[in-house]
Amino acid sequence: MRQSGASVTGQVADGLIELSREGFARFAQYITGQLGIKMPDSKMALVQSRLMRRARELKLGSLNEYEKYFFAASNANEREHLINAMTTNKTDFFREAGHFEFLRSVAIPSLMQGNNRIESRLKVWSAGCSSGEEPYTIAMVLSEYSSVNPGFDFAVLGTDISTKVLEHARNGIYRESLIEPIPKEMRGKYLLRSRNRSEPLMRIVPGLRKRVSFHQLNFMDEDYHIKDIFDVVFFRNVLIYFDLRTQEAVVNKICRNLIPGGYFFASHSESLSALDVPLKAIGTAIYQRRG
Repeated sequence: MRQSGASVTGQVADGLIELSREGFARFAQYITGQLGIKMPDSKMALVQSRLMRRARELKLGSLNEYEKYFFAASNANEREHLINAMTTNKTDFFREAGHFEFLRSVAIPSLMQGNNRIESRLKVWSAGCSSGEEPYTIAMVLSEYSSVNPGFDFAVLGTDISTKVLEHARNGIYRESLIEPIPKEMRGKYLLRSRNRSEPLMRIVPGLRKRVSFHQLNFMDEDYHIKDIFDVVFFRNVLIYFDLRTQEAVVNKICRNLIPGGYFFASHSESLSALDVPLKAIGTAIYQRRG
């Protein structure tokens, strides 16, 4: 078997021969170009570990052999497997809970009353939704608001590049251990326990699932092909994977679909202060679109 680039340096734990540095550089360039994710040399071990399972599934003897397979023109469908392997999908229900309290107590009343839109549909976009915990949390908060505000309607869109997590999100099934952050009074309203008592699983109720739609989206695309204009955008824990130039480009593209005066939520670990974007800070990781 031909090795690409420098000679291999050893074997990883499961016996697969590890990537050469040139092989890693080739994958890193592809990942950054397609996903925008920064790939310094320090991520070589991470890339190797995430490619191992797929290489085993294909019964390949080394990660450099997988490299040759991946970049072959005849294996274009393999791109989706790499995307699913390389994207990080850590998320929780009611993560950074203060944002949802602000959504309930400040953002929604401001948007509906300020624009005299109490009879219209509020639209929220969870950009980088992962396995669905964030958009379903948003839907719970909006449903609670709807229950005491007749005429209020809403819809939530969740987008992610990974088809694997989007399938999980559409199913709306979660391990019981993951629902702990959901307030107890909401669990009985929005979650159903598995009929099989031996499986500690919960599912989002059908009525709430119908309020949330999911679509695949790559933030590196020039046109996101989203027709809706949103009142609120949650774009949290994604910017940290991009360099400054990519951060600015992506946020500006997202803002094309955010109304003037609409709210933009970032993560507490992220800042937009160095970016030339049409947003002004109004709270901790909370912004409002200018204009």
